Amino acid sequence: MRGEEEDGGGAYGHQEISGTEAEGLAERWGLEMCEEREHWTRRRWEEHRRGLGKGKKGEDSWACEGRVELFGDEAGGNEEEPRFRDDDPSWDGSEYLPQGTVGAVVLDRFGTICVATSTGGLTNKLPGRIGDTPTLGAGFWAEEWEEDVKGREPMLYKPPFGRATQTPLDLLSRGNITGLLSDCLPSLSVDETQNDTAAVCEDTAAAAYKRNLTSRHAVAMSGTGNGDSFLRLSAVRTAAAISRFSSPNVPLAEAVRRIAGPEGALQESASDRWGKTGEGEGGIIGIELVHDKSDIVWSFNCGGMFRAWVDDDGRERCMVFKEEY
Repeated sequence: MRGEEEDGGGAYGHQEISGTEAEGLAERWGLEMCEEREHWTRRRWEEHRRGLGKGKKGEDSWACEGRVELFGDEAGGNEEEPRFRDDDPSWDGSEYLPQGTVGAVVLDRFGTICVATSTGGLTNKLPGRIGDTPTLGAGFWAEEWEEDVKGREPMLYKPPFGRATQTPLDLLSRGNITGLLSDCLPSLSVDETQNDTAAVCEDTAAAAYKRNLTSRHAVAMSGTGNGDSFLRLSAVRTAAAISRFSSPNVPLAEAVRRIAGPEGALQESASDRWGKTGEGEGGIIGIELVHDKSDIVWSFNCGGMFRAWVDDDGRERCMVFKEEY
């Protein structure tokens, strides 16, 4: 990873970069670049116009047609792309368009955990508005740590240090080269050999003791919903902190519920505006790994949240609402 390099791969260790400098880094790193016009589609343009209360015909219809001429034809824009009718009961733009986020949380077979989130943004947002998706800790977060494991008393092996029990193979297997050579070189005393052997064994025992008292804990989350509410709460980072710093540790599923579940922190942040402006609405998906056991977690405070995963048996699962159907 370039972030592990001394200069951050040219990013100087900065955590978040935007604008032309970010594009320049991406180009230098070999990412495929594209023109802005390639992002244009007629459907999204019409969604934008509907959001402004403008129809498809009228005195300002030239704007849409001009855009097609500039972007659609040159960039391969699909003129035949299906359009959603305003009276189509299966499509509610006010419900889906402002919250069109796609998040992915992944745990591979080596125990590496990571997250990625993408969004089309907020339709007709103010110019300059930055949402939670590109903001660390608001719409996405992944971290791991070593935590103490209480209630264990590991058994330490302390071998006898008598010369009679130390064969050459014994000494070699413990890395005690001094002791091995002392059989041939009289200048090396027995006491020095015993002290070296004891030090090696004590160091090994201490390392084993530490390993038995700690366990790897990793979490990763991706959020969807009202991005400004996620920003105000640093929502997914806060969920990770609840899990990590509570004593005893709180399972990630409970931490996520406290943030994104019904009556959770996101909903409470909307105050009396809850249910009126869309503020506070959202959900979180995530994975928690404790030692070698992983769990899928999610919670949301709205009507439903599309989510899919592969369970422990390798089955592909998909849900939208609270209960499985």
